[in-house]
Amino acid sequence: MKIIRLVLKELVGMFVDDGSLALLAVILIALVTGAVKLLALPPLAGGILILAGCLAILLESTRRGARGSSRT
Repeated sequence: MKIIRLVLKELVGMFVDDGSLALLAVILIALVTGAVKLLALPPLAGGILILAGCLAILLESTRRGARGSSRT
């Protein structure tokens, strides 16, 4: 039973390792979607914003992770 629990914990950890990363990505997508639908932002510009925003979020998450692992 411990092995199953450990495997499930590892699987969940692969996808939900950094909660703020997922939350910020969802917020970014919602904001850009709203801008495309409500403010008539061109879809290509929305895609570029999502790409740039996701890269910025990933970079910040990586920096936070590197700072956290260097302390231990």
